Amino acid sequence: MRNEGLGSWPARRARKTPGRTALIHGDTTTTYAELYERTTRLAHALRASGVRRGDRIAYLGPNHPSYLETLFAAGTLGAVFVPLNTRLAGPEIAYQLADSGAEVLVYSPSHAGLVAGLPEDTDVRACIDVATQYEGLVAGADDQPIDEPVSPDDTCIIMYTSGTTGRPKGAMLTHGNITWNAINVLVDTDLMADERALVSAPLFHTAGLNMLALPVLLKGGACVLVEAFTPGSTFDLIEQHRITFMFGVPTMFDQVARHPRWPTADLSSLRILNCGGSPVPASLIAAYLERGLTFLQGYGMTEASPGTLFLDAEHAVSKAGSAGVPHFFSDVRVVRPDMTPVDVGETGEVVVCGPHVMPGYWGLPEETADVFAGGWLRSGDAARIDRDNYVHIVGRIKDMIISGGENIYPAEIEEQLLTHPDIVECAVIGVPDDKWGEVPRAVVVLREGASLDPDEVLASLSGRLAKYKIPKSVVLASALPHTGSGKLLKAVVRERYGTDS
Repeated sequence: MRNEGLGSWPARRARKTPGRTALIHGDTTTTYAELYERTTRLAHALRASGVRRGDRIAYLGPNHPSYLETLFAAGTLGAVFVPLNTRLAGPEIAYQLADSGAEVLVYSPSHAGLVAGLPEDTDVRACIDVATQYEGLVAGADDQPIDEPVSPDDTCIIMYTSGTTGRPKGAMLTHGNITWNAINVLVDTDLMADERALVSAPLFHTAGLNMLALPVLLKGGACVLVEAFTPGSTFDLIEQHRITFMFGVPTMFDQVARHPRWPTADLSSLRILNCGGSPVPASLIAAYLERGLTFLQGYGMTEASPGTLFLDAEHAVSKAGSAGVPHFFSDVRVVRPDMTPVDVGETGEVVVCGPHVMPGYWGLPEETADVFAGGWLRSGDAARIDRDNYVHIVGRIKDMIISGGENIYPAEIEEQLLTHPDIVECAVIGVPDDKWGEVPRAVVVLREGASLDPDEVLASLSGRLAKYKIPKSVVLASALPHTGSGKLLKAVVRERYGTDS
């Protein structure tokens, strides 16, 4: 078998465990043998439509078996898969299709209107509707194996960054990048062959795809694909399918813990809870510990496929607030601007190197050169290391507040604010100040039905933070703005809440 990439995974798994369940979606169950056959047939259909190695195949739609089948079919042909964020508007989708040069677009019926409204000059050659065309293509195609040579160094996915500022960039992730990331997950998370994973995080997001679905499929477990997350249905699915493995951002886990069913739901099957995307509040960790459940937390970035740092269950409480230590096949440093390592407690930038790190951005050689330094990927995130070499993320370097000559990183203030029982989300920004240049301001979202005394909240930070770090004002918000993948949009927060007018 000359295919050494993701496209070979269904064949390799089918020859080992053909009858084992791979995918569950609603009432539909797909075995590994069926996944291999359907992926092969789809690859033949795409090849017959003119797709060749290196061509880009985009997918627009919620979690569905056709999503993963299209990814594997693209890998079978040596083509490049382009997952599109379902929460984007038409012009944003059109930009990513044009930027990637996608030849084919596979889309769900939920996005038929958006696809129909794409500009006429969109160069996509073929659009495949999952509801009306997809099954016919699969059923009518050849099922003979395709032996297309694919190297670990070939590009597998162009995954667009969240685009918190400016145009999103397409991170080129190779077959090797994604495979090594999956191996890191298998090593550090102790995945088992009978894993049942609840995939309610969107597959267009790097964590849902690369930290959850693909490692489980590599190991031979089953993925329960859910089109949209709701806390109520999460309990149903855990109990129905005896879910063992979940991934979510803190807000998802918080909604589950606040649901009326939380105290009595049967959660006995759960073994692994991976949480990422933002710091996990101590109160949330405590709520799950009371149910006998422990979070495995991590830190990553799209450009690193994404796993970079990992905090295991053994240290989840003793090192709470830390992002952990590097994944097994990952190297991470915290460095000064001249790339020399920082001392314990000193703030620097997180840089990462390893076989899971992208070779660069699609069509952007200058931006690629800017983000690498001596072979290390610069994250743009500020962090400190403790005496045990655990890394503590303190915020984005560009979000740093300079107040009276002192550097303030919002993340360390936000961490303290989130210990307040009535605050469910917060963002700290810098606002102009005549005396200090700028000072911190806290924008907070309250628990439903709660009220808040800003002076009491600020007073509670005394003794826990240096005086200059304590926000000078608190603003209440009904919600905070996020990207489609759940990342906080600090620039929008600053625009909305950064002035007194």
